[in-house]
Parts: sequence; structure tokens; C-alpha cells
Amino acid sequence: MIIDGKKVANNLLMALKEKHEILKAKINRPATLTVILVGDDDASKIYVRNKENACKKVGIKSNTIILPSNTQKEELIEVIRKENNNPDVDAILLQLPLPKHLDQIEISSYIDYRKDVDGFTPINLGKMMLNKSGIRPCTAVGVIKLLEEYGVNIAGADVVIIGRSNIVGKPLSIMLTNLSATVQVCHSKTKNIDEKIANADILITAAGYPNLINKHHKLKKGVCIIDVGINRVNGKLCGDVNINEIDLESVSYITPVPGGVGPMTVACLMENVINIFESRLDK
Repeated sequence: MIIDGKKVANNLLMALKEKHEILKAKINRPATLTVILVGDDDASKIYVRNKENACKKVGIKSNTIILPSNTQKEELIEVIRKENNNPDVDAILLQLPLPKHLDQIEISSYIDYRKDVDGFTPINLGKMMLNKSGIRPCTAVGVIKLLEEYGVNIAGADVVIIGRSNIVGKPLSIMLTNLSATVQVCHSKTKNIDEKIANADILITAAGYPNLINKHHKLKKGVCIIDVGINRVNGKLCGDVNINEIDLESVSYITPVPGGVGPMTVACLMENVINIFESRLDK
């Protein structure tokens, strides 16, 4: 069965819109997200536009700050500090990747963890590691929501994640472990990777390589495949899994690209904004 990420994401956005209306009446203003974009990367511009459109659906106010690609560390940090100190800004998103001369991990650490909508600050990553409540990385949350929506058992499942990025692979491995899955993270140095793929109850690809999983791979009967990869081949978007080649009879569920994890990532970002906004009621 094809997992309909668009449908699940739209349902979440509609629920968030209703919740936001209630919160807006209590706080007397809409939730506000500031997006900081450094440089003119075309893909980043598309991602920012998608986030702005999602904000409109939910009723969130969005501000986009665009900085030139030669922006220096001190200048960027000053912009972040200004947004940290702005009481009318609830959430801050630093669009990644940054230009190569800027350290993503270092720069992200300057975002107030209470406004860190991506969940990438050291405090929020620490809370995730310790399984304490906090803001979680959006793509990882989106993957788990899709699994839960389609009734895929996580507890006790053998999960194979291909890719160890700080944005997807690592946080997803921690969050699934916290949900009692048995997780193996695979990468370019992993030995016997085909054997691990063949034994996976849940296979998650987040490597960014088209045709990574193809007709040559044996799959476990009933495997659920979550394709997080986003690649462009001959002008068309595709994932890491060649859905036209693999043995679909062995697959219980699979996400398409596009229309799978991507919409959920944006919807979960909106959920993080609303959750941060709601926390203002406790102040």
C-alpha cells in the first residue's frame, strides 16, 4: 500500500489551524515564525516557500529574513540574537544548508532553545537523547507519525536506517529506540548491508542516492519502506528507492517521492510552531 503523506499532512494542518484559532484568541495575536535564509540556493528557496505556504494554511504569521551568501558568522549571530529577544517572535528556523564558511552546528546553538523550531540546539537534542519532552526534529517526527497513522508496529520492530545525518538518520535512530524499536544505522562503511536490509521490518532510506534500493535487493515479507531521500534525476524528483524495480509484493507499506515524507516534514514544523506558541500560556 502506498502511504499518502499529503493526506496525513493536510489532516494535521487542518487540526493545527483549529488549535491555533483557540490559542490566538487567548494570546491576542497569531503565532509568529521567523525564517532565516542565507544565500540564494534554489532548493532552499523552494523549501522556504513551502513553509510560508503552510504557515498561511494554519494562520501562522511568517517573516523571512534573507541574507547574502557572504554573510559572516558575527552578522548572522546578531540577527539570531535580535529574533531571540523579540517577544513577538515565537519560533526561529535557520534554513539549512548554510554556506560552507558557516558552521551549522555552531550557528544553530545560538538560537534560543525555546524558539528552536527545528529541534537542533544542544539543549533540545539532549532532551531527545534523554527522552524528555521538548522540540523534536521535524522529519523524524513526520516519519514516526506516518508509521503510527498506518498502524505499523514500532515496538520490537527491527529497523534499518540508511543514512546517519544530524538532520534525519541520527535523531530518527534515537527516537525509534525510545519507542522500543531495535535500530541499526547503516552508511557507506557498513559491512553486509544487503543482509541487514533483507532482515528489516522497517526500512528507512535517508542517504540521498537515487536507485539505492533496487531490484537486486532482497526484502523481508511485509516490510514497511519509508523513503526520506530527495533526488533529482532527468529533471524529476525521486527518492532513494527505485519503486519501479523492487519486489512490491513483499512490501506492506511504502512512501512515494514526492508526496510521502516531504509534506509531513513541513506539517510537523507547523506543529512545532503551534506547540511553542501554546507554551506561552504557561508563562
